[in-house]
Amino acid sequence: MLRYRLTHPQILAALSTAGHGAQVLIADGNYPFATGANPAAERAYLNLTRGSAPVDEVLAVIADAIVIEAAHVMVPDEGPEPPIFASFRKHLPAGMELQPLGRFAFYDAAKSPNVALVIATGEQRIYANILLTIGVVPPDA
Repeated sequence: MLRYRLTHPQILAALSTAGHGAQVLIADGNYPFATGANPAAERAYLNLTRGSAPVDEVLAVIADAIVIEAAHVMVPDEGPEPPIFASFRKHLPAGMELQPLGRFAFYDAAKSPNVALVIATGEQRIYANILLTIGVVPPDA
């Protein structure tokens, strides 16, 4: 039996083949999943209905299962920071800064061959997209 909360077989399989430096995209319901990410990445569709599987809840489960080295977020060209970013920070390692990317720079980053997994959600909040870089699991003491 697994000791962490993540039980989704497809996501577990994708994470088990990803290593240090690989990336995981968790994206909102408006994200162009087919064209805005690495075409070779595994895709897990959690977007059964609008509003299902909120990105911050998915992030909490993923963060429980992997070491996160970096987190990039999509930011609007102007205006205040999207409110969901506060929730992202709660689920990331203490002190980790969100690395902002404009919309098209974010799409370019998500198309990188390093993106191993794309998780599609039904999230309705805008700019609720996060690109995680997997870190290193330290050796046992």
